[in-house]
Amino acid sequence: MSPLSLKHTFRPLALVVLVLSVAACTLGPDYQRPELPMAAEFKQAEGWKVANPADVLERGSWWRLYGDAKLDALVCRLNLSNQNLAAAEAQYRQARALVRGARSQLFPTVGGSAGATRAAQNGSTSAVQGGSASGISESYSVGLDASWELDVWGRLRRNLEANRASMQASAADLAAVRLSLQSELVQTYLQLRVMDEQQRLLNQTVEAFARSLRLTENQYRAGIVPKSDVTQALTQLRSTEAQAIDLQWQRAQMEHAIAVLIGVPPAELNVAELDEIPELPAVPLALPSQLLERRPDIASAERQVIAANAQIGVAEAAWYPDLTLSASGGYRNSSLSNLISLPNRFWSLGPQLAVTLLDFGGRRADLEAAEANYDLTVANYRQTVLDSFREVEDNLVQLRVLAAEAVVQRQALEAAQESLRLVQNQYRAGTVDFLSVATVQTSALNNERTYLTLLGDQLTASVQLIAALGGGWEEQTLQTEPVMQTEP
Repeated sequence: MSPLSLKHTFRPLALVVLVLSVAACTLGPDYQRPELPMAAEFKQAEGWKVANPADVLERGSWWRLYGDAKLDALVCRLNLSNQNLAAAEAQYRQARALVRGARSQLFPTVGGSAGATRAAQNGSTSAVQGGSASGISESYSVGLDASWELDVWGRLRRNLEANRASMQASAADLAAVRLSLQSELVQTYLQLRVMDEQQRLLNQTVEAFARSLRLTENQYRAGIVPKSDVTQALTQLRSTEAQAIDLQWQRAQMEHAIAVLIGVPPAELNVAELDEIPELPAVPLALPSQLLERRPDIASAERQVIAANAQIGVAEAAWYPDLTLSASGGYRNSSLSNLISLPNRFWSLGPQLAVTLLDFGGRRADLEAAEANYDLTVANYRQTVLDSFREVEDNLVQLRVLAAEAVVQRQALEAAQESLRLVQNQYRAGTVDFLSVATVQTSALNNERTYLTLLGDQLTASVQLIAALGGGWEEQTLQTEPVMQTEP
C-alpha cells in the first residue's frame, strides 16, 4: 500500500478518535463530603488544654508521654512483629496493587506473537509415503497486536477513583489497627505496673501483719491478751497472703497478653518489675472538627464513601457503548528466510463499538445497588464520627471524675494510715483489743489498694483518650505510602 492510500485510510479513524476524545466525559456525581453533626466543642472539655501545633503530644510516638523506656521498646517490637498488624499491611499492599491494575486499564495493551505451521492435505498422503514432500505446506508469521479501550464515558477513570479511595481506606485501616494494638499494649503494660505496685503493697502488709502476729503471740504467752487475738491476727495474715498469691496469675496473664501483642510465644517474654508507676501525662485536647483529620477510622469511613460514590459513575457508564481501538501487523510467508520483507507485510486497524441492547433490568439493578451502597457508606461514616465524639466525651468525663475521686481517696487513705498509727499505739498500751487493730489495718489496706486501682484507671483512661483523639496519626499520611514502622 502506498503512503498516500495509507494516509487516506487513517484520516477517518483519526477524525473519529478526535471527536470522541473531545466529547469524552466522566459520568456519575463528583464527591462531596456528606454533612455531619458537628459541635463547636466537646461537652466535657472544661479545664482541658486545646491542642495546637506546639503541644506535647508527639505526632508519632505518643506513648513516649509516659516516659518508660521498657514501654518504648515493647511498642517498637509490636510495630515490627505483631501478626494482626502484618495482616493489615498485607491488605493494604493488596489494595495498592488493585490501583495499579485499574490505572493500567487506561493505556493500550500490546502483545506479540510468532508461529510456524507445517500442514498437509489428505490427498497428499501417498506422495509423502512415496518420499515426496510436494504436498506439504509451510507458513511462518511474526507480528504485534494492540488494543485500547477509550475511556469516553469515564468508566475507567471512575473505577480508578474507587480503587484509589479503597486503597486509602485500607491505609487508614492499617493505621487504625496499629493505633488500636498500640493502645492495647500500653494499657496492659500500665496495668501490669499498677499490679506490681499492689504486689509490693501486699508483700509489705504481709510482713507487717506477721510482726503483729508475733507481738500478739508474745502478749498471749505473757497473759496480756486472750487467745482470740492470736487467731484474729493469724486470720488477717493468711487472708492477706492469699490476696498476694492471687495477683500472681493475673500478672502472668497480662505478661502473656503483651507477649502475643509483640509477636512472640509467652514463654519467651519476661517483663521485669519496676519500682515506680509512670506518671499521668497531660493530654492536650483537639477540637471536634480536628477529630476528622486525627482519627484513622474516620478517614477510612470517608474513603469508603468516596469509593462508593465513584462506583455510581461506573454503573452509569454501563448504559453507554464501549469504544475499543484494535491494531495488528506483522509479516507472514511460506519461507522463513524471506519472512521480514515488504511483500510479506500485513496490518489491520479499526475501532469497535459494543453496547448492551437488552439486559432485562440488569444495569438498572446495578445502578440502584451502587446508590444504596453509597447511602450505606454515608450512614456508616456519620455513625463513625458520632462514635468518635462519644469516645472522647466518655474519656474526658472519666478522667475528670477519676481525678476528683483520687483526691478524696487520697485523703481517705491518709486518714486511714493515721488511724492505724493511733490504734497500734493504743494496742501496745493495752487500751484496745486486737479486733480494733485488725479492723483499722484492713481499712488502711483496702484504702491503699483502692487508691492504686484509681491510679490504674486514670492511666487507662488517659491512653483511651489519646487513642480516641487519633494518637499521633494525621490524615496527611494517606498521601504517602504506609509501611510497617521500624522505630518506636
